[in-house]
Amino acid sequence: MKIKNNSYVLFFYNDSKKWLQKIDKKQSLHTHVGVIKHKDAIGKEFGSRLRTNKDKYVYMLDPTIHDFVMKSQHGTQIVYPKDLGYIAARAGVQSGQTVLEIGTGSGALTTFLASIVKPRGHVYTFDVAPDFMEIAKKNITRAGMIKHVTMHELDLKTAKKAPLSDVDIAVVDLGDPWTVVPIVRKMLKGSGAFIAICPTMNQLEKLSASLIENEFADIECSEHILRTIEAREGKTRHSFYGIGHTTYVAFARKVFYDAKSKKLLKEQKSAESLEKSDATPSEEQD
Repeated sequence: MKIKNNSYVLFFYNDSKKWLQKIDKKQSLHTHVGVIKHKDAIGKEFGSRLRTNKDKYVYMLDPTIHDFVMKSQHGTQIVYPKDLGYIAARAGVQSGQTVLEIGTGSGALTTFLASIVKPRGHVYTFDVAPDFMEIAKKNITRAGMIKHVTMHELDLKTAKKAPLSDVDIAVVDLGDPWTVVPIVRKMLKGSGAFIAICPTMNQLEKLSASLIENEFADIECSEHILRTIEAREGKTRHSFYGIGHTTYVAFARKVFYDAKSKKLLKEQKSAESLEKSDATPSEEQD
């Protein structure tokens, strides 16, 4: 496939020096390895290389969703590819599904999900920050996914009516994800997947309690660490670069408790409330 004017190209020099550009025959990219004239890329095959004015070579690659995600404009913290892949696999994201996202952020996760569920599926994303949503819209559009995404400026924490139904997967990226569990349950199909992005363990604790209270099962909380390898003949070693903790990922599925399970849960909550009210001041401080 040949590069055209207005094509997106990833100019690759090495792992740490790469630039995502929309080709404009009148523009040039100035880098430490030299000037890259956009017009010189037009008509070339993706994968071919281009020489800069400093006699350095860069490869012209067809950008993937990973490239768009990592090069997106960040108004908020993004969900990294190491977590994106697990989310897709654990939730079983596939083409044709309907996905609910609460907390659009910079649109990185939105873009990734849309790239999988398209062309027959759709992502409905909700946020309350118009400035961040504008950034997200630009990022999603640049990746070519905007026609598979509908954006809503709406606070689902206080919404009186669930705006969607029969949702296959719900993804929540909020500081207090437990607050939307009840309304998410109303929108999910039976056995539908729930995913939450939780930066701290305290969030996981509160969320897990809310998931049990709202009849979810298969609850799993995980953390994913990425460590790269420098693979070179005769001197392969672990890289000094890696991505450690970025977030925790919580997963669950909507189920239907039987009457006995609901009764036991209600009794447990009552006992906990009674224990808390009977606690002495010193016990509460402990």
